Amino acid sequence: MKAFREQVSRTMFIRAPAVRRGGMGDLTFVGLGLQDEKGVTLLGLDVARAADVVFGEFYTSVLPGARLDALESLIGKRIRVLSRPEVESGEVVIEAAKASRVVLLVGGDPMSATTHVDLRLRAHVAGIPTRIVHGVSILSAAAGALGLQAYKFGRTTTVPFPAPNFRPSSPLETILANLRQGLHTLVLLDLREDGTFLDPKVALREVLEAGERLGTRDVTADTIACVLSCVGSDAPGLRAERIRRLLEMDLGPPLHCLVIPGPLHFLEREALIAFAGAPHDIGGP
Repeated sequence: MKAFREQVSRTMFIRAPAVRRGGMGDLTFVGLGLQDEKGVTLLGLDVARAADVVFGEFYTSVLPGARLDALESLIGKRIRVLSRPEVESGEVVIEAAKASRVVLLVGGDPMSATTHVDLRLRAHVAGIPTRIVHGVSILSAAAGALGLQAYKFGRTTTVPFPAPNFRPSSPLETILANLRQGLHTLVLLDLREDGTFLDPKVALREVLEAGERLGTRDVTADTIACVLSCVGSDAPGLRAERIRRLLEMDLGPPLHCLVIPGPLHFLEREALIAFAGAPHDIGGP
């Protein structure tokens, strides 16, 4: 064991050389975490500083506390922010990565969005080497912030902005399917490219009204739900209450997400009471 520790101490700070094929570029996806530019890992920072071209994409996920100029100052390079069509087509990024070392900065963890998986596949088809520098994702941070067990989460769902003739029941259907299996549900809230966020109270009302349309009483105004605000910041907001109470509360500034808990282990119950102000009569196994 002593020899192992000595070996680690000699090698842990040796940086692996970057791999680059002669005459060919590459594409690295760098996750920025959840809140601001300080959430990027040291590895992600090194890779971004070594890039020839740095793109930024902030419509699949945003960093509420970040400023573009602060991020550029940290990296020491100009960042070209891509529009949604540019990211989805991938043409600008793929063309640059054919002969240059390219970094695409994204909020959260890069491969949490299928848009980025698709872009990586496009690069692969074009013969461009790709790499991922992972960042903190709400997919894992939400469970940790609330003190819930991450492996007890089922499928994640998203509540979209309601519109005339568009009020899907699929988010509630996912919640119900998870509850039937004794699992928690992470509910993400839609956001638009212009920076508009879906209000968590609107999302909760959409879930309740979907229940009325489906004729189910498994999720009602008396159901316990969790609302998370500004996860990753110095002062995240955590609320665990019955939905009817949440609809009357100040739920803090964006970004928000919801968690609908399934059956709780006693430690999960204690964590929700201690960290999110859940009522003491919150149910358990």
